[in-house]
Amino acid sequence: MARTIALTVAIGFLAALADVRSVAAGADGRSCESLASLTLPHTTVTLAQPVAAGSFTPPAGGRAGRGSNPFTNLPAFCRVAATIKPTSDSDIKIEVWLPAAGWNGKFQAVGNGGWAGVISYPALSEAVKRGYATSSTDTGHTGDGGGFALGHPEKFVDFAWRSEHEMTVKAKAIIETFYGTAARRAYWNGCSTGGRQGLIEAQRFPEDYDGIIAGASANPRSRLGAAHLAVHQALWQNPSRVIPSSKFPLVHNAVIEACDAIDGVKDRAIEDPTRCRFDAKVLECKGDDAPTCLTGPKVEAVRTILSPVRTRNGVEVFPGREPGAELGWAFFFGQPDPAPLVQDTFRYVVYKDPSWDWRTFDLDRDLARASASADVTAADAANPNLGAFVERGGKLLMYHGWSDPLVAPRASINYYNGVLDAMGGPQKTAEWIRLFMVPGMGHCGGGDGPNTFDIVGALEQWVEQRKAPQRIVASRISDGKVERTRPLCPYPQVATYSGSGSIDEAANFACAAPR
Repeated sequence: MARTIALTVAIGFLAALADVRSVAAGADGRSCESLASLTLPHTTVTLAQPVAAGSFTPPAGGRAGRGSNPFTNLPAFCRVAATIKPTSDSDIKIEVWLPAAGWNGKFQAVGNGGWAGVISYPALSEAVKRGYATSSTDTGHTGDGGGFALGHPEKFVDFAWRSEHEMTVKAKAIIETFYGTAARRAYWNGCSTGGRQGLIEAQRFPEDYDGIIAGASANPRSRLGAAHLAVHQALWQNPSRVIPSSKFPLVHNAVIEACDAIDGVKDRAIEDPTRCRFDAKVLECKGDDAPTCLTGPKVEAVRTILSPVRTRNGVEVFPGREPGAELGWAFFFGQPDPAPLVQDTFRYVVYKDPSWDWRTFDLDRDLARASASADVTAADAANPNLGAFVERGGKLLMYHGWSDPLVAPRASINYYNGVLDAMGGPQKTAEWIRLFMVPGMGHCGGGDGPNTFDIVGALEQWVEQRKAPQRIVASRISDGKVERTRPLCPYPQVATYSGSGSIDEAANFACAAPR
């Protein structure tokens, strides 16, 4: 028995040793460690280290992501870290992961969330599992807040757009050095801030990527922050309008009751919320406040959250949230103070004052000041003219959850429609830009509807096989089991039930124009 155990341990040790050796060199024989001496413009390589299969642990402060551990079953790879200083005040950290074996010959960069400030390790893990050489950046600072921008305008530019481009150029060079050949395709994959970053890349640096995935883009960033502050102010400066977090499920259930069956299917996910005519007045208390109803001021608060934010002259600043997102409202509107994600742009970039009080916010005045600031608008990806990106053959694949409580879903629709208007209409743009709205999905995931889908595979087929995505099958998974599948359709099409067969099977739905 002891001899058997010893033999097993020895075999495991030899396998691990072989695994490390396999990642030690690229296809042309260049070692992983030798990348430490690689010379690139205003760049210092700080780490070049072989990582054996299954042995990676993110450094302290690295986010593990939601759900299951993304670092299990990682293949062996070469991990390269570098610092880029395009200006005297820049300090951009990047990591590049290079598969030891089975490299698919392609590069996938991954985006950030919120204020960034950290390498996106979970997203790197998913990319390298698919055989990609991959990279991520902290965008030039640490910490999930905007304080880094105070007195450091160049750091804000790094966050806004420069770090992603710098990372892209350096990552491509590292990949070519290690493998002895350039990546044959380059893709961007990001959601939220990562979606905005993808749009920035298409607008500013059309040569960087062959295909871009832009999910739930937090864009235009200046208007998004202003709209959140306006809604928060409307709720919390009048105590009678504050909705207790315990009542958000009450509102959500009322919305589902009113609108779930509009599409002919009762599944607790609203296929097209634009057809939902929910009015919170159905929940108004007949007498005193109670757990099962809303007082008049709270009914008005629900209407405020669902309505577009407008200036005093009626100009829309940002769309309202859609019916179905109520379970996510507590995070943004259930606390007395807005999240740093929302108020830090005005505190540190617009007013450059750490003591700035969001209660003094005035939508017309402060949005005008933000819009006039080149510092602030540097982070807006608002240009709809993607001519250079299209000319070099780029594909832009957008998606957004209809139940997103953070970034109003129609913000993506507005940008998409703006591109269509600027670039010749749907007939001329269908071959290079598509938008998929995801019923029942929250911000980049979660929610009541099917929310797991292979968006990378859809982009690969589009770019590499010229097969534009006609539908993308999404799954709802619970306890590791698929409970439901449903097609996602290119906007403005919606999934339409055939009238027969299980509503839990995508095969029984077709993509069609909305009724």
